[in-house]
Amino acid sequence: MQPYAINNRESANSRVDLSFLLDAPAGKSGFVTAKDGHFVKPGGERLRLWGVNVTDWSPGSVIIPSKEDAALYAGVLSRLGINCVRLHFLDLATPRGLIDSTRDDSRHLDSVQLDKLDYWVSELKQRGIYCDLNLVVGRSYKAGDGVQDYDRIGWAKALTYFDPRLIELQKEYAEQILTHLNPYTGSEYRHEPAIVIVELVNENSLVEAWHYGSISSPKGETSDPDSASVPPYYTGMLDRMYQDYLGQLEPGQLARIRAQASIEGEGPVPRLAPEEFAAAPKERFQTEAAFYMGIEQNYFVEMKRFLKETLGVQSLLLGSNDHMYNQSGYLMVWSNAVLDILDGHMYWQHPAHASGQNTPMVNRPLQSTVVRLSRTALAGKPYTVSEVNHIFPGDWISEGIPILAAYAGLQDWDAVILYTFEPKADPDWEPYVGDAFDISLDPVRLPQLVAGSLMFARGDVGAANTTIERTYTLEQVRETLRMSPDEKPYYTPGFPLSLALQHKMRVGLLDGLSSEAISPEATGSEAPNPIVSDTGELAWYTSPQETGLVMVDTPRSQALIGFVKANEKATSNLATSVTNTFCAITLSALDAEPIARASRLLLIAGARVENTGQKWNEARTEITSFGGPPSLIEPVRGRVTLKNLEGATQVLAYPLDGSGMLIGEALKAEKTPEGWAIEVGAPVTTWYE
Repeated sequence: MQPYAINNRESANSRVDLSFLLDAPAGKSGFVTAKDGHFVKPGGERLRLWGVNVTDWSPGSVIIPSKEDAALYAGVLSRLGINCVRLHFLDLATPRGLIDSTRDDSRHLDSVQLDKLDYWVSELKQRGIYCDLNLVVGRSYKAGDGVQDYDRIGWAKALTYFDPRLIELQKEYAEQILTHLNPYTGSEYRHEPAIVIVELVNENSLVEAWHYGSISSPKGETSDPDSASVPPYYTGMLDRMYQDYLGQLEPGQLARIRAQASIEGEGPVPRLAPEEFAAAPKERFQTEAAFYMGIEQNYFVEMKRFLKETLGVQSLLLGSNDHMYNQSGYLMVWSNAVLDILDGHMYWQHPAHASGQNTPMVNRPLQSTVVRLSRTALAGKPYTVSEVNHIFPGDWISEGIPILAAYAGLQDWDAVILYTFEPKADPDWEPYVGDAFDISLDPVRLPQLVAGSLMFARGDVGAANTTIERTYTLEQVRETLRMSPDEKPYYTPGFPLSLALQHKMRVGLLDGLSSEAISPEATGSEAPNPIVSDTGELAWYTSPQETGLVMVDTPRSQALIGFVKANEKATSNLATSVTNTFCAITLSALDAEPIARASRLLLIAGARVENTGQKWNEARTEITSFGGPPSLIEPVRGRVTLKNLEGATQVLAYPLDGSGMLIGEALKAEKTPEGWAIEVGAPVTTWYE
């Protein structure tokens, strides 16, 4: 492991600059709309968003950069090919978010923070970077808000769908933000075309809360605002709402449900707890599921009406995010489908759900982030992934971004927004990976953003030729919630997961009158090896020795990702002979020509990343010390050969430092019968021009 540090503050003259791909200023011709299931600009041109969340989880980071740093970080992101920023957690209290922490309520915005946000959005817009503006994410409540049990409900997950006071406060906050005039752009946010998406609630579902039991009976107290207990006041409110809902049913149906619940006379029907799902009669279960789904959908309809008709918001609307893959997501997809966009979140081995694991995804294609995310896309609607990442620490995080970018292209998604980029406020901040999610100073994943932009946003990886469409009845949709987790992530018995690595996946209908559970084309349960996309551009190899490999082979972007040494594979223009057990090597054209004829190429070679002083347990499944600066990399060492370059008379490779500038002298490639061979690994770097 060798020191190698990213330096964003000195990257203004980076030799790698994709800002020419961004159409600046963002929204210059008007608002992005949805047409034929995709984002399009006013002239009809397709738009794919390759972005980052901006958060502040690691020490020294900020959600909203200072005005002095706004131009710097907007420039960094544009050079990396980022054309979208998700403005996340703005509803935290100051000094982190916008809400004035000096008051006894959460109803007032801090003018200084709001001014910084305005300037940040303006700087992003000038460089062609759109924004996804989040409304309800991490807001906490105070006595002055008039919210029952304000100090016990944390971020009020699930409650935001049905409590009248919480909905009233959401509308008030939305109006404060969206009718605010940004003096630097001259537009109110509701009329700002650089705001491509307005997102209503983050990772928030009433159906999910029912599935996990938090709204059936009060949970124990917790300090985590993301999973706070639901006090009796709110469970009681749901009880009354449910009885009112049942009272609107046909009398015979209500009588049957009472009988199924062993309720005599006209007594109230109790709501089901998760442990009762399996044994519950179908009619009773279906009725209660429909109750929660209806509340969710009615909330989205009401908020859409308020935002679009009352406030006049012109941006596309996104409801919440499919993010829990140990349960079905189809119920929330149904409720969210009344809005413009469907969205998913997924992490490879998230620390909250996968403790004690350190496994390469290339060995688990059918459990990959790609397969799981692919379940949510709905025919006729844009599909976005607004949170995704491989989690630090891990020996295999170099695989995450290039695999995701390649298969997002195959799936023909509309946005991929990595979680997360965390701007550092201190100009003298020492470089290291500060938390599980931050890629802002990661010496492998930050350069890989460039390769991802080219593969996905530029469209180097083509969309699949065939679409597999799944259709369901509403009864089937509801029943998926009590299916075995063994059916995850599709909750469609017999559905071959390998199809998601071969073809485009879409849900056709969630409320058909009758339907097949799966397409007739979806036959056979055994995954082929390799799993090859129907375009022929992507191949996923597995082996009994658990030495998986993903190969990308397109005219302008190619890659070998995983156990490169063990597989000895080559693409049309890229061959390797490296000493590393595991790495990710991408080769991309930096101009419009294919690799074979391009005048400039970008080679990114990444393996392990650690912090100085980072320590693992004996099994290498948990770290006992997170470590600190500087960041360390395992250099990819060996020979990389560029094959079939047309008309080349000399090839020079420029090793780049963490600011994208040349380290020392250019490396002169050797002409061999196979192609132009470059010895990589010294000087220490992760990318070469």
